[in-house]
Amino acid sequence: FPTPAFRRGSQRRPEKNHKPRRIMTDKAFAPLKPAEGWHVLHLFYSINHGQWSLLTDKERIAAKTHLAELVQEIRATEECQLLTFAMVSPKADLGFMLMCADLHDANEFEKQLTLSLGPEVMEPTFSFYSMTELSEYTTTEAEYVQQLAQEGAGPGTPEHEEKLNAWRTRMADYNKHRLYPVLPPWEVMCFYPMSKRRGGPGENWYAIAHEKSKELMGGHTRSGRRWHGKILQLITGCTGLDDWEWVVTLLAHDAMHIKGIVYEMRFDEVSAQYGEFGEFYIGLQLPLDEIFRRVQL
Repeated sequence: FPTPAFRRGSQRRPEKNHKPRRIMTDKAFAPLKPAEGWHVLHLFYSINHGQWSLLTDKERIAAKTHLAELVQEIRATEECQLLTFAMVSPKADLGFMLMCADLHDANEFEKQLTLSLGPEVMEPTFSFYSMTELSEYTTTEAEYVQQLAQEGAGPGTPEHEEKLNAWRTRMADYNKHRLYPVLPPWEVMCFYPMSKRRGGPGENWYAIAHEKSKELMGGHTRSGRRWHGKILQLITGCTGLDDWEWVVTLLAHDAMHIKGIVYEMRFDEVSAQYGEFGEFYIGLQLPLDEIFRRVQL
């Protein structure tokens, strides 16, 4: 899992009353909004307690107040969401999941979050950039109409329009969640990147016919549906944006459910034959004041 290198700076005291803030300029930037979907940044940090210890009590209170105000500002920004995590294991101390419609907002908020407690206090350990997207393997309306005909509910039958309209409603809800998700405050978060394998004969996902890959993904999706109500899953795409092809974000009330779905779906042919996985990060979605306590700030 590629980890960017960050230089540990000298243990110098930040300037008094250091408070990074949004820089206002006369230059207006046109929004960088995609044709559909949102930008997504997963940001993980370790706390440099040595640097933090150099601050006075007053400076520490000011720094934590500033981060709390920044979190409120981001959450109040139109078409932005921010989730905050206390990370499990020393891979990272705290994490953020930032979603923005405008790439300028995502970029600016990320820079402010990194410096929010003062220079070199929050040290990035890993970050990932992706975008929400629709799946290329979902059933099309033409395919569903054909399926209805095979079931005896073809065009002109009393059931046809009723079932077709219900399917359209389901797909509209599904697509809205994929592109513009509203993520709930479920307690446990799992993040991991993945790609489809480009191996030898029989192991290259991109060498098989689309019809076959769609059939395989259909079975993969049905396996995941067994965890409905226990797992909320968001898959975002990063081809050309970062080092893997997709990011999986799982939310759950019980870490056992995350362990269970990942274990079970690795036996599915799509994962077993073609899946490659990066490093896993687990976090607890908590209010910022509790995260401060957990990381001993």
